[in-house]
Formats: sequence, structure tokens, C-alpha cells
Amino acid sequence: MSLNDTASGDRIHIGFFGLRNAGKSSIVNAVTSQEMSVVSEVKGTTTDTVRKSMEILPLGPVVIIDTPGIDDEGSLGEKRIQAARKITMNCDIAVLVTECGRKLQPAEEDLIRIFEQRKIPWLTVCNKTDLCPAEKKEEKENTVYTCALTGQGVEELKEKIGRLLKPDQIKGLLLEDVIRPEDLVVLVTPIDGSAPKGRMILPQQMMIREILDLDAVSVVTKEKQLQKTLELLEKSGQQPALVVTDSQVFAYVRNIVPETIPLTSFSILMARYKGFLTEAVKGARKIDRLQSGAKILISEGCTHHRQCEDIGTVKLPALLRKYTGKDFSLSYSSGREYPEDIQSFDLVIHCGGCMLNAAEMQYRMKQAVQNGVPFTNYGIAIAWMNGILERSIRMLPEMKEITER
Repeated sequence: MSLNDTASGDRIHIGFFGLRNAGKSSIVNAVTSQEMSVVSEVKGTTTDTVRKSMEILPLGPVVIIDTPGIDDEGSLGEKRIQAARKITMNCDIAVLVTECGRKLQPAEEDLIRIFEQRKIPWLTVCNKTDLCPAEKKEEKENTVYTCALTGQGVEELKEKIGRLLKPDQIKGLLLEDVIRPEDLVVLVTPIDGSAPKGRMILPQQMMIREILDLDAVSVVTKEKQLQKTLELLEKSGQQPALVVTDSQVFAYVRNIVPETIPLTSFSILMARYKGFLTEAVKGARKIDRLQSGAKILISEGCTHHRQCEDIGTVKLPALLRKYTGKDFSLSYSSGREYPEDIQSFDLVIHCGGCMLNAAEMQYRMKQAVQNGVPFTNYGIAIAWMNGILERSIRMLPEMKEITER
């Protein structure tokens, strides 16, 4: 997979915020070396969020986000302000662009509070240094002085952005502490109506690349060929170190893979990679406590066309009814549309989040947990309702304490 093919959900998201006419769009254009955003002397030229994929070393693939001014006016302006603030929920890094030589305005101070509350690494860009007297430039660790017109300070800005995240914050854990070089991993990948024609879904691609990076070996098979695959491996004297399956065939695969072989799912590993596995396991266990009529939000991170056997709207609701024997009040969301009033729900079941970055998935999880709402994902809920969750997390080091309770 090339740099340009890296999915948005696997990129670091860098948001640029500020008042109208502070030079946000000019700075973004200078950082990306492209006319990404329209620049004008007229306040409020940027009316919608603009995104651009690129690379910033040492971070690697990133998404640069130019947001509307946080001091926009009128009812439409208020919606733009809300949209700009909402962007913070999927930012890994935030950049506040202000004007050199003046004090921060209340709206800018409010943004800084949001960055700190959400623990988003951030820095301030004091733009328009050509109009700023030297004595008004204060040397601060998280401040960069720039002039978008001349390019002054832009390279320093890129370097400081690149140092805001530590190496272990850039990439989540998948399998690097689970398998060893030369291990053999079997990936069970059903091809159904919702699978993109001619392509594998992102978690499957990610797992193959991870296994290659770890100098291990992957064998990819569909569920109907799994039995034959394991028999062939056994005849050649090889036993898989791990089997990873799509959640939709968990029950089928569980009956084929011997207990002596560790078994988990793409969805469980995605929850680990996105940083919400522990809460998702706790959330799945709360399914047993739901009462008839409980409100459940089933949330999809992407906006694909729903198929007749869609997992979120068809298969998962059917499994919930069969497992609990109860009827629930189900609501659905997709893409970036996610309810603000999460506390009205009794449970959130989210997809694996492969199209959303870790920051946004963790924000959604924390928003639920802080309001006392259990949060889990499709695969973990399915594993729990099939009685296989304990087995499917047993090999993950951070789950040792949970499985021993």
C-alpha cells in the first residue's frame, strides 16, 4: 500500500484552528505547499472544513484539516463554529493560528481549554510576523513565529509538529507483542456481498502488512476452506500460532479451530489498535443486563451502501434478539454523524472504526463512558454473545487481568 493509499483512519489528523483572517488558510497552504484553501482579505472565506492528505516527517502519512474561523457571525456562522470545535474530537494534533503582537481572544482561549481537556498535543502559530515589532515576540516552547507570505518559520513549524507525538503514540498495537518471526498466522476472510469487489477490507489488508513487517507468515483462506487449510498445515507439520477471523463467521470458525490454537478476530484487534479494547470488553459484558426496551445505538464509521444482509442493521440486531430473548429500541448512525446526547442510550455498539482515526474512536468511547453508557464494538459483542470472548482475548497481554477475574 503506497503513501497515497493510506486510509484516512490510519493517518495522523492535524487540525488548524483560529479566528477569521488570522492566516489559517495561508499557513495551511504553506505547510502543504499547495493551494489547498482559498485565501482572501475578506473575513470568513473558509466556510467549510477542508482536508488534505500528505506526509510530514517523522509522523508519516497525515491529514491536514483547515477549519472555519471560530469567531464567525450569524446563525450560519454559529454552525460553522460548532463544526470547527467538533473537529477537535478527531484531532491527534492541534495548531492554533493567531496574529503576532496581540493578546489571545476569548474564543482562542476557549479552544486551548478544549485542547487541554481532550489532551490533544498543540502549539501556537503567531502569524504575520512581518507586521509585528521584534519586542513583542516572546520565545515559548510551543510557539512558532511565521509569515505565510514569505514562508518564514514554516519549516520550523513542520519540525515542531513532527515532534509533538512520541513514536509510541503514532502507531497502535496490533500483533507485535503476540506473534514472533517465522510464526504462521491464518486469516479467515469471508467474501460476502458487502466486500468491495476486487479488494479486501482495510483490517484484512492491515493484518497482512503487519504480519509481513514482523517477519511472520500469513495464510489467507475463506471460512469454507478453513478445515482443509488446517489439515494441510497439520500434514506438513505446521501449526498456526494464531487464527484471526472475520466476526461474522466467529461461531462457525470456533467449531473448527482447536482450543490449542489461539483464536481472535479482526474487530477485536482493531479495537486494540484504536485504543479502546478494555472498555469494549467491559461494555460487551453489559449486554446481559439490558432490559426489554433498552435504547441501543449501533454506529457505523463509514457510509457504505447497506446490503440486505448488512451486519449493523440486520445481523447484529437479530443476534441481540436471539441471545437475550428481548426486544430493544435501536438507533443507527454512520460516518461522522454521531449523537451529541449519548447519555440517553443504554449501550453503544460501534463498528471496528477502521475508517475513523484512533483519536475519534477514543473520543466516542470516552463520551459514552463518562455518561455511564457501556461502549463496545461489533466483533467484541458478537464474540460475547457466542460465548467465545474470553478465548479470543486470552493471547493479548493487556487482557490477562480481565480474563483471570
